[in-house]
Amino acid sequence: QVQLVESGGGLVQAGGSLRLSCAASGRTFSSYAMAWFRQPPGKEREFVATISWSGGSTYHADSVKGRFTISRDNAKNTVYLQMNSLKPEDTAVYYCAADPLSYGIKTATTWGSWGQGTQVTVSS
Repeated sequence: QVQLVESGGGLVQAGGSLRLSCAASGRTFSSYAMAWFRQPPGKEREFVATISWSGGSTYHADSVKGRFTISRDNAKNTVYLQMNSLKPEDTAVYYCAADPLSYGIKTATTWGSWGQGTQVTVSS
């Protein structure tokens, strides 16, 4: 399995931007599809975005499409989530996930490796 460490969360006003990073250990980062999920307070974990092994394909949830962008840098073993036009309803703990086979799958339980999460709070 790959070890994942998220960073970049914080407190931001509505309309602002944040960029989350997720650094992965190991030499086989490019063999993993990557994803971001989030868990709002008192709610289930939900899918945000996923990116293919090379980064050539991405898929974003409708709730973030046009505002968030997932990307990856395989040379740096890092996946990113650029979040623009943030809304209070984007407040959540954001998690990155990795799995060799799960690109495009929105079900959290299919993803094998998880980071510890980073808190994003959007004030109105």
